[in-house]
Amino acid sequence: MTASPIETTVRQLCQYIEENCQSTLSLAHLARHAGVSPFHLQRNFQSLIGLSPRQFQQACRLQRLKANLRQGAPAADAIFDAGYGSLSRVYEHTNAYLGMTPIEYRRGGQGLTISYATLETPFGPLLLAATDRGLCFLQFGAAPSALQAEFPAAILQPVPRPYPEQLNLWIGSLRAYLAGHRAQLELPLHLHATAFQMRVWRYLQTIPRGQTRSYSQVAAAIGQPTAARAVARACATNPVAIVIPCHRVIRGSGHLGGYRWGLERKQALLTSEISA
Repeated sequence: MTASPIETTVRQLCQYIEENCQSTLSLAHLARHAGVSPFHLQRNFQSLIGLSPRQFQQACRLQRLKANLRQGAPAADAIFDAGYGSLSRVYEHTNAYLGMTPIEYRRGGQGLTISYATLETPFGPLLLAATDRGLCFLQFGAAPSALQAEFPAAILQPVPRPYPEQLNLWIGSLRAYLAGHRAQLELPLHLHATAFQMRVWRYLQTIPRGQTRSYSQVAAAIGQPTAARAVARACATNPVAIVIPCHRVIRGSGHLGGYRWGLERKQALLTSEISA
């Protein structure tokens, strides 16, 4: 399928932002670079990518920061190289997207406390885990050992019953959603993701209940029509089942494709959503 002119423009602009994310890129500057009006750019970028140009740049900066930290760069050097103008700005930003400070991230989340509990559902048990900033792990049939493998440096603690009010609210929302009593599921998330994963996962959250998209359709929707295999990998590495509905992505042939929690469960979820 041939990309439309605006899809090509947005895809090229994504590459430009990724390569220059440390610079100041105003909407007006990006519009001039793309040769379109700011309004036209904002509307089409948001529609195709699922993020505004500013949000996409923030995601790219975060990815650059994380890469710098993984390579052992001092926190201050990593921060400024990623384009953050001050220490306070990066701490504000990483609290929202990383969920931990840059130094904590470089240490593998050492000292991070993650609380967890098990939720029984019609599709099998779900292990739910969260930091104080949101859900970081929601997986079918997982044991605490799987959570420890995902976060080897974190402090894990089971939530004793009776559960606190916030956890009960999250569990209630999940139960209502799985039962078909809620069309949307909006829970706070604390995830670590590349810019590409973030784009895929945000788009998946826009797929209406009871509908599916192919891997190629998702790739085209985020402005990278040749990245269907990368989309499949992003779905396979989704750490929070249901909230990021990767079960709604299937093969172009109509076959289910893969699902890290089993094809039988994927089919059951889709059947339940269609019939609700």
